[in-house]
Amino acid sequence: MVSTEKSYEERIRWFNEARFGIFVHWGLYAILGRGEWVMFLERIPADEYAQLAKRFKPSKFDANAWAALAKEAGAKYMVLTTRHHDGFCLFDSKVSDFTSVKTAAKRDFVAEYVEALRKAGLRVGFYYSLLDWRFPGYFDREAYPESAKALVEQAHAQVRELMTNYGKIDILWYDGGWVPGLQQEEIADFWRSRELNAMVRSLQPDIIINNRSGLPEDFDTPEQRVAASESGRAWESCMTIGTGAWGYVHHESNFRSVPQLIQYLVTAASGEGNFLLNVGPKPDGTIRREEVWRLREIGNWLAVNGESIYGSERCPFTAKSVGLTTAKGNNAYVHVFRWPKQGEITVPGIKNEIKQATVLATGQKAIVERGTNARTFLKGLPKTPPDRYDTVIKLELDGKPEAC
Repeated sequence: MVSTEKSYEERIRWFNEARFGIFVHWGLYAILGRGEWVMFLERIPADEYAQLAKRFKPSKFDANAWAALAKEAGAKYMVLTTRHHDGFCLFDSKVSDFTSVKTAAKRDFVAEYVEALRKAGLRVGFYYSLLDWRFPGYFDREAYPESAKALVEQAHAQVRELMTNYGKIDILWYDGGWVPGLQQEEIADFWRSRELNAMVRSLQPDIIINNRSGLPEDFDTPEQRVAASESGRAWESCMTIGTGAWGYVHHESNFRSVPQLIQYLVTAASGEGNFLLNVGPKPDGTIRREEVWRLREIGNWLAVNGESIYGSERCPFTAKSVGLTTAKGNNAYVHVFRWPKQGEITVPGIKNEIKQATVLATGQKAIVERGTNARTFLKGLPKTPPDRYDTVIKLELDGKPEAC
């Protein structure tokens, strides 16, 4: 019998081409406006917290608007919190009454999200939290063994529902895998993750799974920082636009700037990684203007400079005095975050012959000169940066980039 199972390289190929995705944290916690951990941090009893479901009727929720914004931002995929640690499901679950379908909203938001993404040509990602704060057995397995068992059984049943009821799913993004009192190597046994992920792959053979169920699976997930994995291992840095929380914070006073966010994206791309940028929609389902504006600015930059990001590879030479480098095929890209006042850029260590150097923002050709100590000078550039966020200079080489 010929195996139809796809290799890791085949399954991960689209992901490594994508480089940029949008994360969405949204649920009951948006009503309180103090982040997605509010139930736990403020010790809100489960029955009291559950009353929020009576108020969760997001009249302005429009999954097509979310998808359109992601497209405008230049993202290639989205990941939605189908269920966070509070246990509230944005989908129809037969094993729980704590869902958006069975409470006031009377809507399957996951179904609407999936339909909108497919229509927009975006890849579909599901976030699912394994833990559920409503189960006492999560916090004390010895005192409540049946509760702990029920927690795991619920997770298996709901993941099966997500993998069965919504067509082809591209990413399963676990979270909440940690368990009080257990070491990392014990976590997979508690959740029965090998069994769980085998079931996922039987239902979704093309899916890629992250590393948060106690097993490495397909890709790593550094959080709120950009940290590259070893070459050949896929990874994705997830980060918030505001610094308060992942879920909606009503008075968010500290948003990351567009230059910061683009530099994080470039840093991820330079290490052959992805950047998953989070938004926390308001209780009514709309995305606040501060986040919308930043996403559109990133999209405008990617519309000009996207070839330096999508499908990026590691470049063996760097330009650390001014910024970073990415590569693709026989091209290298110099990302200039710190524009030199003399309009001349030095890139050390290029072994290749440079056929042409072009500023992507303007189409201007730079004068290429070779100097001592394997230095390359890009001259004849303007005194001010052509792109206020990150000016990219494309180097067309005589072969794949090589360093000396």
